[in-house]
Amino acid sequence: MKKNHLLYPLIIGVFAALIWLIIAQGERLLQHDGALAPAGAGGGMLSEVAHHAQQPLSMLLLQIILILCVSRLFGYAARLVRQPAVVGEIIAGIVLGPSLFGWIWPEGMKTIFPTGSLGNLQFLSQIGLAFFMFIVGMELDISKIRQKAQDAVMISHASIIIPFFLGVCLAFFTYRQFAPANVGFLSFALFMGIAMSITAFPVLARIVQERGLTGTPLGTMAITCAAADDITAWCILAVVVAIAKAGGILSALMTIALALVFVLAMLMVIRPWLRRRMALLNGTKTKVALGFFVLLIAGYLAELIGIHLLFGAFLAGVIMPAEANIKQILTDKLEDVSVLILLPVFFAFTGLRTQIGLLNDPQLWAVFGAIMLVAVSGKFAGSALTARLVGQPWPEALSIGALMNTRGLMELVVLNIGYDLGILNPQVFAMLVLMALATTFMTGPLLDAIHHYSHAKAQHRVMP
Repeated sequence: MKKNHLLYPLIIGVFAALIWLIIAQGERLLQHDGALAPAGAGGGMLSEVAHHAQQPLSMLLLQIILILCVSRLFGYAARLVRQPAVVGEIIAGIVLGPSLFGWIWPEGMKTIFPTGSLGNLQFLSQIGLAFFMFIVGMELDISKIRQKAQDAVMISHASIIIPFFLGVCLAFFTYRQFAPANVGFLSFALFMGIAMSITAFPVLARIVQERGLTGTPLGTMAITCAAADDITAWCILAVVVAIAKAGGILSALMTIALALVFVLAMLMVIRPWLRRRMALLNGTKTKVALGFFVLLIAGYLAELIGIHLLFGAFLAGVIMPAEANIKQILTDKLEDVSVLILLPVFFAFTGLRTQIGLLNDPQLWAVFGAIMLVAVSGKFAGSALTARLVGQPWPEALSIGALMNTRGLMELVVLNIGYDLGILNPQVFAMLVLMALATTFMTGPLLDAIHHYSHAKAQHRVMP
């Protein structure tokens, strides 16, 4: 035993010394040839650290660390004031951008978020969004939509067509001043319409859950309406993107036709095949691998067709079978990484694009006011009035309107697509980001006000 204890350091020491001798001899050969200067001759430790810090991977890791710290801080602050964490994370993204951080310390922002590094953040945020849209698709319960199809679809479609119409009207009055030079009125108007029509299904679902409305008639109706809204809005968005990307009418019609074939093939061919295949496979890892494979292929095909990766990811989530608990398994695998790490990166990337300082004229704030008026009146009033028409009591109808007015993350996804396509200029983009934040922030106070009003009215009725 003692021999072993002596043998170990002897072997290590002898061979370490031999390695050092060979390296020393090799360095002398290079110095004699004049081919290479001794290592570290160009600077000290600080210069080496600074050089490593400027490497793309080091820069990306630093950005992610800063984004996560600020996002967690603002998410915690949002929960303190009874707001969803996503509201705080959106604010954190804007704070890290030129609207605040770049305004207070422009040199610091250029150092931490140099322009050349934003492409890495964009790709990372797109991956996170693809995972998130996959989860959103899996969370949609088609059976609930079928159970309450008539009322829910009517409320949902009214909550889309009314704000869409108002958005197109708004585009008519703002097109000449705000549309980029190479963008036609059709693309600009359609994007303004869809921007007014979006409901944030994931945020709405979490608000319903946090307020204990899950399983109640109001909660079920609101989630069903939002689910139908999501499916319809993303189909419309796919068409809008196809028209915006196409060079002409014929090209747009071809893209829309391919998109319809893609959707029908996913629903009528891949979905039943996937259900049968999942039932035959053994082992969770194999099933998860197949789920990821379908997600990647669907996203790739959507990009090839020209209707965006995120629509393919969403549709891949919709067709995942409920059997064998595969939806829950995939959600557990993806949700924490997507929601806690990758989505804050997307909010930060959006914030880096948002320049509130561009709204430096009273006329621009008047336009923002018009956007808020159109967004709230179209979505809130349209949903509430339609819910009342189909037989919902006023408190429930107003609550449905408040919930459907929540835009959150889904709105930011749409706005970034419009910005990437060159349809929205920086000023309109900033206005619409603020609108998304404001309409999400007002959901909680609106629900509280409606609850207090209905409660006070009920007490007044029972009083003698």
